Amino acid sequence: MKQPTEALLRVDSISKSFAGIQALQQVSLDLYPGKVTAILGENGAGKSTLMKIISGVYADYQGRLFYAGEPVTFTDPKSAQDRGISMIHQELNLIPQLCIRENVFLGREPRTSLGFLDVKTMREQCQALLERVGLALDPDTPVEQLKVGQQQLVEIAKALSLDSQVLIMDEPTSAISENEVAVLFRIIRTLKKEGKAIAYISHKLDELFEIADNYVVLRDGKLIETGALKDTSSDALIRKMVGRELQLHRNDRSSVSSDCLLQVRDLALTDPNREQRYLLKAIDFDLYKGEVLGLFGLMGAGRTELLEALFGLRPGQVEGSIALGGRNGPFRRPKEAMQAGLGLVPEDRKQEGLVLGMDIAQNTSLAVLDELVSGGWIQEGKEAQLAEKYRRELQIKTTGIRQRVENLSGGNQQKVVLAKWLATKPKVLLLDEPTRGIDIPAKNEIYKLIRNLATEGLGLLVVSSELPEILAVADRVLVLSEGRLTATIPIDESTSEDRILAAAIPKKHPSP
Repeated sequence: MKQPTEALLRVDSISKSFAGIQALQQVSLDLYPGKVTAILGENGAGKSTLMKIISGVYADYQGRLFYAGEPVTFTDPKSAQDRGISMIHQELNLIPQLCIRENVFLGREPRTSLGFLDVKTMREQCQALLERVGLALDPDTPVEQLKVGQQQLVEIAKALSLDSQVLIMDEPTSAISENEVAVLFRIIRTLKKEGKAIAYISHKLDELFEIADNYVVLRDGKLIETGALKDTSSDALIRKMVGRELQLHRNDRSSVSSDCLLQVRDLALTDPNREQRYLLKAIDFDLYKGEVLGLFGLMGAGRTELLEALFGLRPGQVEGSIALGGRNGPFRRPKEAMQAGLGLVPEDRKQEGLVLGMDIAQNTSLAVLDELVSGGWIQEGKEAQLAEKYRRELQIKTTGIRQRVENLSGGNQQKVVLAKWLATKPKVLLLDEPTRGIDIPAKNEIYKLIRNLATEGLGLLVVSSELPEILAVADRVLVLSEGRLTATIPIDESTSEDRILAAAIPKKHPSP
């Protein structure tokens, strides 16, 4: 597509890997002055990685960057900012204990002729920036007193204060109201008139068609297509984002019975940072004996929050009812959830699922120590017997049950986490991204384990960002979008990834 001007920023054949995993592969794109370029792709497509390279967060990569026609290399975000490139991150980077003006000018505070901090100038300039983004606040207000949406607008004000020529926005509307979105779009239109080049990451396709000019689709770390948004449609973009032929080799689903294990009605999760706002709202579903229920949603949809709400990790925030094993929730703490028959395999196995310095047997027994203690001492024989049982059943590749788990592969570490929770004899197992960060052969082993557990009568709720994974293991899939359940889709040979992804794309509706 021919552009009216030369690119302000050119990305040429950028590749980047993390610990042997290819995050980006030979990606090239152009950002033009006066244009908003939408960066599209599923979770894990490489969008944020690419933007972090452009903004100097990642300095180690292959390929080249050109700014205004000249080759550039950024060693850190400040070097990128000095050249006129800044990024508004989805994860807020403000310091809560500092006030607004201190955050806006952090690291580049104006000084008087005598070298003292020029507080008066900071206040005046900050006030003008706050008015520009529609915030009627005192610049001396501590950031910790602001709502999340207000903090997001402070981030935008900070970026505007840099007077950057290239502005990267990563999900800038994820935490702001419709009125605040309207203010942001007005700012973006002004920036376009000023000749700024804007890269805009968002899963909200409706807002992209409202504000963006061009699009770039990434998939599995590769550039798939670029073009003008006026020449395409939401459905076409979703197909490009998914881009896989559906090839299912499905197991027999006859293990699902009519016995309901878990019943969730009108579940809601309040937002601790925003009054009268919800992270989840009106969630209803049943999970049956022998069923694998997939849970899919884009970043920020509320997948992990739902598992935490079920497992008692959000005390005081959960509304609605949970029924499991003759017990009724919401559960006030994990121990209550475990007693009812729940187990939770967390997303971050190294931080939340394992004690890396302990061995396999010690990790396997962590959730059932009460059953192994006699006279105040752990009976090591029983612990070893338990660990050996699951080592055999889960085929954990190890030199022995006394090997430290930090020395295992990612796939085998995940099996140890599964062993720990299977030792509790749960009725329902919650799995949050169970194959994240492990290789393809190990993924297939985990898939087989999930299906085997279902065959044995467990109910499993499996969160995954990968649609092929959902289609491979699940009997049905719950689709979340912005904290709401938007679809419950049976999985069979005719189920398409497009249909699931379309239900996950945020639509315009009242916020939860």
